[in-house]
Amino acid sequence: MARRYDCNDATDRTTGLREAASAVRRGELVVLPTDTVYGIGADAFGAEAVADLLAAKGRGRDMPTPVLIGSPNTLHGLVTDFSEQAWELVDAFWPGALTLVARHQPSLQWDLGDSRGTVAIRMPLHPVAIELLTEVGPLAVSSANLTGHPAPEDCDAAQGMLGDSVSVYLDGGPTPGIVPSSIVDVTGKVPVLLRAGALSVDELRKVVPDLEVAN
Repeated sequence: MARRYDCNDATDRTTGLREAASAVRRGELVVLPTDTVYGIGADAFGAEAVADLLAAKGRGRDMPTPVLIGSPNTLHGLVTDFSEQAWELVDAFWPGALTLVARHQPSLQWDLGDSRGTVAIRMPLHPVAIELLTEVGPLAVSSANLTGHPAPEDCDAAQGMLGDSVSVYLDGGPTPGIVPSSIVDVTGKVPVLLRAGALSVDELRKVVPDLEVAN
């Protein structure tokens, strides 16, 4: 039976974060608010948990799950060949609605889907998400919806779609907006915008003037 906690209530928030962290450590799924939409999360290093996340969404391995982190410092243990321009983007836009596609450390024991040695990674601008990520470490997180359905802006919508496939729901109220994060590939010599989102090309080019835009 799924449990739900109102994170606008201090006591419920403390209990909910504790229960969510315990669920993640048991390999279970949680739903959490972010600065874009609600996400469904699992331990990024738990292959079975990530497989359960994909199954709950009805999503294939051909769409690897992004990873959320609670601090830019976490990047040092997760990515390799991270350019100076990539760090400049982190400094300018994290926490916030910028996802970076980078090469992950070859030694990492995780399975996020058919990622071909890369990981899409972001630090969200939401206090509940940051608290949970600080407690449990990197989470594999995708939008908390069934594939093909709208991404949820509130906990009711997420729970209505995912039900008891999720152990703990952290209800932070409506999310600030439904515009997704912008995605920039930093695996090459020149950053490439893969998806325009909350951050415009012009905003990104103020930091990395040679940013290219994928066709």
